[in-house]
Amino acid sequence: MGQQATPVRRARLGRALGPVPTAVSGVVLLLPDGDEVSARRPFPLTAAASVGALGRRLVRAGAGEGLVVHVVHYRYRGWNGSEAHLSQDADWAADEVVRRYGDVPVCLVGRSMGGRAALRAAGHSAVNSVLALAPWLPEEDMAVSPEPVRQLGGRRVLIVHGTNDERTDPELSFRLAARAKKANRDICRFEVHSDGHGLHQYRSEVHALAEDFVMGSLFGRAFSRPVQDALAAPPPLGLRMPLAAGFGKTLRR
Repeated sequence: MGQQATPVRRARLGRALGPVPTAVSGVVLLLPDGDEVSARRPFPLTAAASVGALGRRLVRAGAGEGLVVHVVHYRYRGWNGSEAHLSQDADWAADEVVRRYGDVPVCLVGRSMGGRAALRAAGHSAVNSVLALAPWLPEEDMAVSPEPVRQLGGRRVLIVHGTNDERTDPELSFRLAARAKKANRDICRFEVHSDGHGLHQYRSEVHALAEDFVMGSLFGRAFSRPVQDALAAPPPLGLRMPLAAGFGKTLRR
């Protein structure tokens, strides 16, 4: 008997969080965390749970705007070096959005390794914005090319990082933002002081900031004053903007 062929793995979009509007006018793709190296399949329920609360908040906020939110289910748990599997899957997901919904703007929202995937896949023609939460980024090495930033040109980008993050170095996300800001003024970065990798301590503030950024980027809503100031401020001020306790409770637009 001949050797059985290994089935081809495919990424997929999870079921839309909430009802799909009759007229879709914007899409958020949620990119969960992953591993640096792993050929194992992700657990769909675990992945969805890690970004589900934020996704549901965005659905509620964009219900009247025609927003659809999907979780991207990767083929592999790992980034896997030059294969960059998670970034490839994010790029595929943007293609799938175009196939399903047509020419609508896409915001990539990634957490940890998913944040790296969101930043790397930003060059897709459908993507107009990127939100990277505590993005995992590789250590800088003089012998290796730095993480690319050219694909961020023409996109609005928000990075959020806890200053006490012990898994992903917040200084690396600052350096990436500083390099990208040289060619793209629509980049800002907020620091969540004393918070860790999961951004649990100020979760409500982080989710409010995410909502503010996503609704403004996809649908043209006015950004809150702190986001406006962060986008307008020169480095390093707009890249080390502190996220105030209570953000979102009394937003001044």
